[in-house]
Amino acid sequence: MTDPCLLTATELRGLVARRELSCREVLDAHIARIEAVNPSLNAIITKTYDLATELAGDLDRNPDRQGPLAGLPIAHKDLLPTKGIRTTYGSVLYAEHVPATDALIVERMRAAGAVVVGKTNAPEFGAGSQTFNRVFGATRNPYDPSKTCGGSSGGAAVALAARMLPTADGSDTGGSLRNPAAFCNVIGLRPSPGRVPSVWGDPWSDLSTAGPMARTVDDLALLFSVLAGPDPRVPNCLPEPGRSFRSVEPLEPSTLRIAVTEDFGALPVEGAIREAIAELRDTLAATGATVIDVAPDLTDARRIFHVLRATGFRRRFGPMSDSEKAELKDTIRWNLDAGLELTVADYDWVYPARAALVAQVAGFFADVDLLIGPTTQVQPFDIATDWVREVAGKRMSTYIEWMESCSWITVTGCPALSLPAGFKNGLPVGAQLIAPLREDAFLLRAAKAVEAVTGYAARQPIFAGSPAGPL
Repeated sequence: MTDPCLLTATELRGLVARRELSCREVLDAHIARIEAVNPSLNAIITKTYDLATELAGDLDRNPDRQGPLAGLPIAHKDLLPTKGIRTTYGSVLYAEHVPATDALIVERMRAAGAVVVGKTNAPEFGAGSQTFNRVFGATRNPYDPSKTCGGSSGGAAVALAARMLPTADGSDTGGSLRNPAAFCNVIGLRPSPGRVPSVWGDPWSDLSTAGPMARTVDDLALLFSVLAGPDPRVPNCLPEPGRSFRSVEPLEPSTLRIAVTEDFGALPVEGAIREAIAELRDTLAATGATVIDVAPDLTDARRIFHVLRATGFRRRFGPMSDSEKAELKDTIRWNLDAGLELTVADYDWVYPARAALVAQVAGFFADVDLLIGPTTQVQPFDIATDWVREVAGKRMSTYIEWMESCSWITVTGCPALSLPAGFKNGLPVGAQLIAPLREDAFLLRAAKAVEAVTGYAARQPIFAGSPAGPL
């Protein structure tokens, strides 16, 4: 039989359901893979093999209790609270922290039969799109271990790409699902606000959301169907049940009106990224899709994101003691200071400005079905670089400015995902697919149509211990 680690989550689930493969066999194969590959990549930083073995055995003994994720290994992002499992948030302040409760989506995944094998690495408190911290160190890109994997869901993206996990959870504020997906040649979905509820943090804020990562759209939909859906404890949930997203029928490309942009109208973007997006545009046009070169006006998105993000940092880190703040990395302290400097005038401006932006983007989608642009403005960079200082000759003034191809989309409220779109200089490039407000199901169908005409997700990383062999 094919190595279970090389199968999709959907294929594995079918084999387990038909009892052609036991949950324990699936688990043992993935543990062996983790042990062989993870030491060179540092994606899974806490391991729970004993718990996983117990869970897999229980599922095998009780096949009638198996849910939609039964037998699928999962490692939760280290920003997600997990009951009885070390959760550090990438911070020395929480290096030995063990939560007493699970995050809501962890509850859902466990109830669906997922087998938890550990936690995936993330930057300190999820800040920045480079996965490193002082607790566990840096996570490396499986396509070139001298490069970063992005972040903040970097450990999740690497574990997926290196075939250590069949699916993974993550979270996204300014691109933390999409950015590492692009850097690691997998798929990351930032759902519509309210689609995946959370009782952790501020349930009224829609800037951050949890979401799924996978290697295929069908696998993405499988995990999404478990994560999504309302919860009576959480305000502002969207009403559709998660199961409504489980089955994805691809759209016919010739029926689509697609807007394509290489830079969202104003952003500096590396030439290699532009080339990949242009090539995707030509590929889609050849399928019969109506393709036009246009982007919505996102002029105010930068300031909107800055005000809302800084507000969150002030709320999260402002109450800390001086000694605790001294343990924060400098970029977090900068973001905290930015929050403390906000004025009443900033708040009087930001909410009407965001409402106007959302309305403007809704008007843009009256004429097109889908917007496609770059997920990232750069390709994976050196692992020793904390954040990108220059993009296409333009100096970046802050540690979040180089990620605006994602953060500008965040504040529109539109669902967006990163899909493998090619390779340049031997490294992956992701295309960001963006749908109108609350059109998550349409986005998945469109992504499956694009996935069918590209095929880049099948390209595995090649390094020592990989299924494709060593470099």
